[in-house]
Amino acid sequence: MDTIFIKIEEALAQQRPFVSYRKPDSTLLNSLFLKTDTVFYSDEFTETGFVFAPFDSKEKAILFPLSEATFLSENLEKISVTISEENHDSFCNESQKEAHIQLVNKGIEAIEKTHLTKIVLSRKETISLDDLNILTTFKKLIHFYKNALVYIWYHPKIGLWLGATPETLLKSSNKNFETMSLAGTQPFIENKAVFWGNKELEEQQLVTDFIKNQLKSISEDVSISETETVKAGSLLHLKTKVTGNLKTGCNLKNIVRALHPTPAVCGFPRNEAKIFIQEKENYQRTFYTGFLGEINFETLQASDKKSHLFVNLRCMEIHKNNATIFIGGGITKDSNAEKEWLETVAKSKTMKKVLS
Repeated sequence: MDTIFIKIEEALAQQRPFVSYRKPDSTLLNSLFLKTDTVFYSDEFTETGFVFAPFDSKEKAILFPLSEATFLSENLEKISVTISEENHDSFCNESQKEAHIQLVNKGIEAIEKTHLTKIVLSRKETISLDDLNILTTFKKLIHFYKNALVYIWYHPKIGLWLGATPETLLKSSNKNFETMSLAGTQPFIENKAVFWGNKELEEQQLVTDFIKNQLKSISEDVSISETETVKAGSLLHLKTKVTGNLKTGCNLKNIVRALHPTPAVCGFPRNEAKIFIQEKENYQRTFYTGFLGEINFETLQASDKKSHLFVNLRCMEIHKNNATIFIGGGITKDSNAEKEWLETVAKSKTMKKVLS
């Protein structure tokens, strides 16, 4: 089982591009190790490979083509990890808190004064570590977040990212597809009854309605499930599953462009919310709240092409011994800036846990 982990260490040491990932509730660790450090892009999503796409849908997705890579897949054995008692919450200083509260209040004001109904606002936090072991961090993510897509992605010309995301953007097999709306957040507390307030319920419904409306012109036989509470690490979210079939003449690019970015990571109306984010957040999200995953993988039936894409949440970018984590939340007219700050603190613990 150590073959892939050994190859990850070698690729990092030799600065060769690769991605290694484990899908939710799976025991398989899949990897693509590129044979070249050329940067490939995908705009039409007709290739076969692994894409890593930015938040800004105007920018092209980075592609690791299967034809230019060595693909490996191994069954995961039990991974043993240890967590230290180090508390990284000290990295949340008062100036960061004040800046985020001011940002949220600007968002609430914009919602009150315009036709915006939701804006997803985020922040980043950089943690400096004396001894950052990338492989150990990846193993901790695999161990703790079994119902998430856990990944490590590296290209020497772009950067090093790790994450554990619970949110599917799209799962498709030829013309059949499945997506989800995932919104609302609260800490998981053992034996405590789950209650969702109007803000979270309305936010969830907004995302579901957006997806339904975006799919109207390109799909048929759309089915929307009941909303349920799901656990992702130490957090709870509201989830609604949406399934359907693409209409004749529609393809993977059509549905990806229709869905990304959803109001769950951007806001509504989408274009106006995106403009607000890019003007007010004071940093570039790059691949945070973008998407990643397999496109057009062949099954045993050569005519069957499968794609599985995930929203890039609960992630970090690594540069030398610095880990930059990204956290955010949906802002509506009912938001409270102090509570929104506390929600980002709770979400940050997903990544901080594996850095300790």
